[in-house]
Amino acid sequence: MVDIKPLVDALVRSRRGSLAATAALGGLALVAGLAARALRGPGAPEAAAAPAADASAPTVGEDEARIMLRAMVAATLADGLIDKDERQRLDAAVQASGLATDGAAWLEAEIADPVDLDEIGDAVKTPEQAARIYAAVRLSVLADTLQEREFLKRLAETLDVPEEAVSRIEAELAA
Repeated sequence: MVDIKPLVDALVRSRRGSLAATAALGGLALVAGLAARALRGPGAPEAAAAPAADASAPTVGEDEARIMLRAMVAATLADGLIDKDERQRLDAAVQASGLATDGAAWLEAEIADPVDLDEIGDAVKTPEQAARIYAAVRLSVLADTLQEREFLKRLAETLDVPEEAVSRIEAELAA
């Protein structure tokens, strides 16, 4: 079985924009910190912190990383295709993860048979885990098509991520 965490980490690190610099601290740490701040809300003392690793955020386990990656691939496929830029980004993440052979084979199998939203929802056990998975998926897609935006909306609903948390994640990504 392939260790998925390096691949999730590499995919999150490939995110362009204002969060790219903090991704150098670790993609999974970025996801965990983003999700924790989104759930805490604006009134919490740490909520104003820059999007960096959150020391209080729990470590993402292998099973959670696997469902994150499966959800990321499903979101990428939400519009029915993987365009050239998306494909290059996925391939670059596989290379950066150090999982070139196993990671590529796993990715191709996932692209051929992506996870559905119900399976993602069934795998989530806590609100914190749900927020981390949503944040990882949101970091991984540009949401530049109606289908991708609809997928994200349905994902948040399936995971029961509060609308306020979704809004805070969107605000941090837009900053």
